Amino acid sequence: KNEIIGHGGHGTVYKGIIRDIPVAIKKCSLIDDRHKKEFGKEMLILSQINHKNIVKLLGCCLEVEVPMLVYEFIPNGTLFDLIHGKNRTMHIPFSSLLRIANEAADGLAFSHSYANPPILHGDVKTSNILLDENYRAKVSDFGASILAPTDEAQFVTMVQGTCGYLDPEYMQTCQLTEKSDVYSFGVVILEILTGQMPLKLESNDLQRSLSSNFLLAMKENNLDAMLDSQIKEHESMELLRGLADLAKHCLNMCSDNRPSMKEVSEELSRLRKL
Repeated sequence: KNEIIGHGGHGTVYKGIIRDIPVAIKKCSLIDDRHKKEFGKEMLILSQINHKNIVKLLGCCLEVEVPMLVYEFIPNGTLFDLIHGKNRTMHIPFSSLLRIANEAADGLAFSHSYANPPILHGDVKTSNILLDENYRAKVSDFGASILAPTDEAQFVTMVQGTCGYLDPEYMQTCQLTEKSDVYSFGVVILEILTGQMPLKLESNDLQRSLSSNFLLAMKENNLDAMLDSQIKEHESMELLRGLADLAKHCLNMCSDNRPSMKEVSEELSRLRKL
């Protein structure tokens, strides 16, 4: 129990040591055929990706009663911790948060554009963006991912993901697309801009969702009310407005009107120069 470092959607993650190298070992939570299949799927997906901003799969053990996946160990927690959690006291510069977002967007753009077939993450959120020893982003937890279908047939799946980040179009159609990841990434940008959680469970119904509150504020030309006060004080309004516009495009209700992950990454690179 002392070695538990996290709980993914499909299992518990432990810290381990293999040949003096620290590793993260993900152990399947429920031992039924469906979960074994999910685990095998994650292994298949990760074995196809090699990118500096995606967590590396080092090995697996599937011939046992409880299957396990072995990943590189990423030591510095998550982007969620930096924005909301115990590491918030570190006062990490806004430029670093933007860099981390840019790197995560690069990793996702790679999985969408360069993997064959494309890989859709399906559960993009700040707690799935890990930070290595240099605070570089590593996208993790492809447990909800699917390989994009190679033909034009509709790919219908069970809706998986995390409330507050879920693409409304995906919830209606049960069809996960690249633009579903883009929607979720829009919420990640909002967390960086506002310092707020994606879902405030203690709020009344109207003010629960960060994305709804943000889109309403943008409609009423009241972005100022949403921004984190510290960020407002130290960053140029041009930069913050640019980020807000990018988030707004990502959160478009119609997926066809959202940018691609590659375009999101390029726009973040441009904004960082400001």
